[in-house]
Amino acid sequence: MTPAMRSHSALTLALSAALAAASGASAAQDADRNSHDYPTAERVIWVEACMREHPGAGHYEMLNKCSCALDFIARKLTFDEYDTMHTESLAASIGGERGAVFRDTPEVQDKIKAFRKLQSEAQASCMIAAPAKR
Repeated sequence: MTPAMRSHSALTLALSAALAAASGASAAQDADRNSHDYPTAERVIWVEACMREHPGAGHYEMLNKCSCALDFIARKLTFDEYDTMHTESLAASIGGERGAVFRDTPEVQDKIKAFRKLQSEAQASCMIAAPAKR
């Protein structure tokens, strides 16, 4: 093998290794991105609920602010984490014995508090005022 052929082979090998590494990094980024990509239906449900809680502001203003808040949360929590914490926070308001599991379990209460804090941070970050008291 001539020196030029060896150089070409080394270059080909180096390029192949670089492409493989880039492909692996891209796959890892895609996996991370997908874990923070929430289903469209869940996004719609969140934004509609947020907009109902803030009826005084303009429709498009709140559409953008509420979408911003969910994007903020999506950067912090995977969908599975969000789904668990959101469900637990809603379930804690169930009356009687069924809701007691969520209200009386310290680990669940810690997650609910963390989720509510994250919601507050998201709302502050996206300039959503506290809902008016009725």
